[in-house]
Amino acid sequence: MLKEREIPYTYREYRKEPLSADELRDVLRKLGLPASAVLRRNDKANAELGLTGDEPEDELIAHMATHPTLLQRPIGVVGDRAVVGRPAERLLELPREG
Repeated sequence: MLKEREIPYTYREYRKEPLSADELRDVLRKLGLPASAVLRRNDKANAELGLTGDEPEDELIAHMATHPTLLQRPIGVVGDRAVVGRPAERLLELPREG
Protein backbone atom coordinates (compact mmCIF):
# COMPACT_ATOMS: atom_id res chain seq x y z
CA MET A 1 0.00 0.00 0.00
CA LEU A 2 2.77 2.48 0.84
CA LYS A 3 4.71 1.53 -2.27
CA GLU A 4 1.60 2.03 -4.44
CA ARG A 5 1.17 5.53 -3.00
CA GLU A 6 4.89 6.26 -3.43
CA ILE A 7 5.32 6.85 0.28
CA PRO A 8 8.94 6.13 1.24
CA TYR A 9 9.48 3.74 4.13
CA THR A 10 12.07 1.48 5.66
CA TYR A 11 11.11 -2.09 6.52
CA ARG A 12 12.78 -3.85 9.42
CA GLU A 13 12.69 -7.64 9.35
CA TYR A 14 11.52 -8.15 12.92
CA ARG A 15 12.53 -11.82 13.05
CA LYS A 16 16.09 -11.19 11.88
CA GLU A 17 16.52 -7.90 13.74
CA PRO A 18 14.11 -7.89 16.70
CA LEU A 19 13.48 -4.75 18.69
CA SER A 20 15.39 -4.52 21.95
CA ALA A 21 13.53 -3.97 25.20
CA ASP A 22 14.55 -0.28 25.11
CA GLU A 23 13.36 0.08 21.51
CA LEU A 24 10.06 -1.56 22.46
CA ARG A 25 9.61 0.88 25.34
CA ASP A 26 10.26 3.77 22.93
CA VAL A 27 7.76 2.45 20.37
CA LEU A 28 5.14 1.87 23.08
CA ARG A 29 5.64 5.45 24.28
CA LYS A 30 5.13 6.71 20.73
CA LEU A 31 2.03 4.54 20.39
CA GLY A 32 0.72 5.72 23.74
CA LEU A 33 -0.13 2.11 24.57
CA PRO A 34 0.87 -0.47 27.16
CA ALA A 35 2.58 -3.67 26.03
CA SER A 36 -0.61 -5.65 26.68
CA ALA A 37 -2.39 -3.63 23.95
CA VAL A 38 0.03 -4.82 21.26
CA LEU A 39 0.40 -8.41 22.47
CA ARG A 40 -0.55 -10.97 19.81
CA ARG A 41 -2.69 -13.24 21.93
CA ASN A 42 -3.07 -15.88 19.22
CA ASP A 43 0.66 -16.21 18.65
CA LYS A 44 2.27 -19.62 19.19
CA ALA A 45 4.84 -18.12 21.59
CA ASN A 46 2.01 -16.60 23.63
CA ALA A 47 0.44 -20.03 24.10
CA GLU A 48 3.81 -21.61 24.92
CA LEU A 49 4.58 -18.95 27.52
CA GLY A 50 1.05 -18.97 28.94
CA LEU A 51 0.74 -15.19 28.78
CA THR A 52 -2.54 -13.53 29.70
CA GLY A 53 -1.63 -9.90 29.03
CA ASP A 54 -1.97 -9.15 32.73
CA GLU A 55 1.76 -9.62 33.37
CA PRO A 56 3.83 -6.63 34.52
CA GLU A 57 4.87 -4.27 31.71
CA ASP A 58 8.58 -5.10 31.99
CA GLU A 59 7.85 -8.83 31.80
CA LEU A 60 5.75 -8.46 28.63
CA ILE A 61 8.39 -6.24 27.04
CA ALA A 62 11.11 -8.78 27.87
CA HIS A 63 9.06 -11.56 26.26
CA MET A 64 8.42 -9.41 23.16
CA ALA A 65 12.14 -8.70 22.84
CA THR A 66 12.90 -12.43 23.05
CA HIS A 67 9.91 -13.56 20.96
CA PRO A 68 9.29 -10.79 18.38
CA THR A 69 6.24 -12.54 16.91
CA LEU A 70 4.37 -11.58 20.10
CA LEU A 71 4.22 -7.97 18.90
CA GLN A 72 1.31 -6.78 16.73
CA ARG A 73 2.52 -5.59 13.37
CA PRO A 74 3.04 -3.70 11.24
CA ILE A 75 3.90 -0.71 13.36
CA GLY A 76 4.70 2.49 11.55
CA VAL A 77 6.91 5.08 13.21
CA VAL A 78 7.55 8.63 12.04
CA GLY A 79 9.37 10.94 14.40
CA ASP A 80 7.62 10.91 17.77
CA ARG A 81 4.45 9.19 16.53
CA ALA A 82 3.59 5.58 15.86
CA VAL A 83 0.50 3.57 14.86
CA VAL A 84 -0.30 -0.12 14.68
CA GLY A 85 -1.13 -0.79 11.03
CA ARG A 86 -4.29 -2.80 11.70
CA PRO A 87 -5.87 -2.22 9.30
CA ALA A 88 -2.94 -1.24 7.10
CA GLU A 89 -4.64 2.05 6.16
CA ARG A 90 -3.89 3.30 9.68
CA LEU A 91 -0.28 3.78 8.51
CA LEU A 92 -1.55 6.68 6.41
CA GLU A 93 -2.38 8.55 9.63
CA LEU A 94 1.32 9.17 10.21
CA PRO A 95 2.80 12.44 9.01
CA ARG A 96 5.20 12.25 6.12
CA GLU A 97 8.76 13.22 6.82
CA GLY A 98 9.92 15.89 4.57
